[in-house]
Amino acid sequence: MHATETPDTHLQPGLAGQPHRIVERDGVRYTLLGTAHVSKASVDAVRGAVASGAFDTVAVELDAGRLQALTDPDSMAKLDLVQVIRDGKTAMFAANLALAAYQRRLAEQLGVEPGAELKAAAHDARERGLALHLIDREVGLTFKRARQKLGWWDRAKLGGGILAALFVDEEVANDEIEKLKQGDLLEASFGEFAGGNPALYEAVIAERDRYMAARLRESADAASGAREVLAVVGAGHLAGMAKHLAEDRAAPDAVKRELEAVKPKSRVPWMELAIAAFLLGGFAWGFWKGGVDVGADLIVQWVLATGILGAIGCAIAGGHPLSILSAFVASPLTPLHPALASGTVSAFVEATLRKPTYADFLALRDDVNTVRGWWRNRVARVLLNFFLTSLGTAIGVWTGGLRMLGKLV
Repeated sequence: MHATETPDTHLQPGLAGQPHRIVERDGVRYTLLGTAHVSKASVDAVRGAVASGAFDTVAVELDAGRLQALTDPDSMAKLDLVQVIRDGKTAMFAANLALAAYQRRLAEQLGVEPGAELKAAAHDARERGLALHLIDREVGLTFKRARQKLGWWDRAKLGGGILAALFVDEEVANDEIEKLKQGDLLEASFGEFAGGNPALYEAVIAERDRYMAARLRESADAASGAREVLAVVGAGHLAGMAKHLAEDRAAPDAVKRELEAVKPKSRVPWMELAIAAFLLGGFAWGFWKGGVDVGADLIVQWVLATGILGAIGCAIAGGHPLSILSAFVASPLTPLHPALASGTVSAFVEATLRKPTYADFLALRDDVNTVRGWWRNRVARVLLNFFLTSLGTAIGVWTGGLRMLGKLV
């Protein structure tokens, strides 16, 4: 294997002055073109590079889902929200919606669609019959791996940040825009959700540098016939990608497997078991020490504390009466089994009884920009149902648990 990073004099015509790196490896020359995701100049540079005829392959910093979102604004309307809830992907759906809301705020503020240069690269490559490769890791995997690097408190802040990003309609600060011009859209988005937590950097930037470099090597193997590859990526990825592209020795498949792996959840749900043991033990202790009256009183207080607060959360979200009832029933059982999570149960009932229409999905991006729109739009209201019911239940669990502890002590 031979790999070198060549000087700027080898840059293809038309890209002078643009941030870039060139790496030659195994007979393939990779031109890494760094872009600002909110710059019209970057769009022009990308289109000029693709039109130059100097490249036989184009790679872009996108995964299939993000490309679809850029090229088909109505793609979200094809989702089955009930299935999303059933599969336990409600939080992931909310994160993608928050990302879309952040990008929309940028587009309205700056007059250019974030990622427009990536969209242009993909479109122009297809128009000219060039090989096109999507080299970024699927955003859901990035979100999961980022979450796994956080402690429980930072995870809670991330969830709260996502919820806040769905409601916030203020302009993006100028310093954040300047960072974005030199950085990465996902980094800026995750920073928006999590308050710039440095623990996210490894999953959101460093891992993706290595992942995209591996995908580039994979896409330019001997069978592809690629010799001149243009890779359009955010400027913040140039240094890391060039380093990995020139120096990594591991096979691309091995790198991908490593960076796509998500730690499986523990087969033993220790937290659920501990809470269940506390509850059941507390009830049993109450019956044993105080008789039927004390034991029954503990159960009633627990049901009322969790059930009422969970139902109130659902009611605030504008839930259907049956959704509110399901929240009341599921909330006391939530700590005993994750499949009985009150937010998931009530959101599922809400989405089933008030199934979102095609028009709801089409109007979603506009409706989430106003407080009233959240309650008017059925998709947004299901998300509110999920979050507010879960929040009410969580408060109820702490309240009920402390009351029980006080009674037992």
